[in-house]
Amino acid sequence: MQHRIPVEALGPSGPHMARAVETCVHCGFCLPACPTYRVLGEEMDSPRGRIVLMKQALEGDLTIREVLPFIDRCLGCVACVSACPSGVRYGELLTPFLAKAQDETRSMRTRAPQMALIRTMESPALFRAAVRSGQLARRLGALLPNWARQMTALLPASLEPAQPLADVTPAVGQRRARVALLAGCVQQVLSPDINSATIRVLAAYGVEVVVPRDQGCCGALALHSGFDRHARSRAGALFDAFPDDVDAIVTNAAGCGSAMKEYGELFAGTPNHGRATRFAARVRDVSEFLDEFVASSGGASAFAEATADRRSLGGGWSAPRAPSLPSPLTVAYHDACHLAHAQKVRSAPRRLLAQVQNLTVREVPDGEICCGSAGLYNLEQPDIAASLGAAKAGAVASTGAAAVVMGNVGCMVQIAAHLERAGSPLPVMHTMQLLDRALRSS
Repeated sequence: MQHRIPVEALGPSGPHMARAVETCVHCGFCLPACPTYRVLGEEMDSPRGRIVLMKQALEGDLTIREVLPFIDRCLGCVACVSACPSGVRYGELLTPFLAKAQDETRSMRTRAPQMALIRTMESPALFRAAVRSGQLARRLGALLPNWARQMTALLPASLEPAQPLADVTPAVGQRRARVALLAGCVQQVLSPDINSATIRVLAAYGVEVVVPRDQGCCGALALHSGFDRHARSRAGALFDAFPDDVDAIVTNAAGCGSAMKEYGELFAGTPNHGRATRFAARVRDVSEFLDEFVASSGGASAFAEATADRRSLGGGWSAPRAPSLPSPLTVAYHDACHLAHAQKVRSAPRRLLAQVQNLTVREVPDGEICCGSAGLYNLEQPDIAASLGAAKAGAVASTGAAAVVMGNVGCMVQIAAHLERAGSPLPVMHTMQLLDRALRSS
């Protein structure tokens, strides 16, 4: 697509933004892949329509304020990138455009509540207090405004106790690798067992796990909401907190991993660009890391040596020869958008699950479509989020599976709530929790 975008005036992001516009040929392959287009049926609520709108705003034919309602309805799931035959890198246009909108258009009245929400969700202590407040508010029922009812309906009935993580967890048997784990923010409150399970699984494979004590938020919420300076501040703190002497920086939350892999773009044109690029190159989703590790000779032999060593790892558990469930179980696997579309990690978790004996994995119909959980989206666009959540719950239930597995805590909360609401409650697990269960059962 031809354009008149003032590339130089947009700074380091300018060439990437222009390239996304240039690459789009208006073919329309993105439309059926776009969740908001499916719900709303409007061209301007599709990736193709939004690219035109952002182009016209950058060229000065429309104001940013005029196009923002359509851009704000975008989940940022980048399913359109997976569907696009021309290779349009939509995220490289959307993310800097949102940052430009925050800087130039949004009022303090709009920015302040967004930042307050982000700061709350970045702090496990503040977020835990907010969740408890929401659980109390839920009792007011019909007295709450619609958005508040929909949001509090997603909250769990109770919170699990916090699970402190050791600074270093040794490998079971001979150490084959050493990684540093991002503990996450929201996840530590809503499902702290995900981190514990992740550490146990990694250790069983012969991986030493370091959890940097001074780590904070990765900045994903801020980055995907347009607060790029705040995201850089959070990311910069991670650079200092994480050690260099590890084989990988591992994440178990798809949104966090996606943002961390984008640090090179986030820091473009800054003195920390090289450091950010090197950091991003070491980031791996835990399923991605384990899949690569198991495929190597070191990973394949890790179980045997750990079994011979019989070193215990919590609760008297020792690493087994192979993961196996005590009885047959059929699960549905849900692709988190920021894992499948943003990070292109689709096969790795499936290969890991395929190793589990007594486990059958079924695909979710329309599995490429977002479940409606995307950062602050449930708060800012509750009706669209609820529609997508209900559709995803129906698709999961249609598989006839006894449980559903995925790699992102936000998806877990959304899908669990909508399955419950639809009268089809199923156990919802992280991929690492299922692997941990299989390893323990073995």
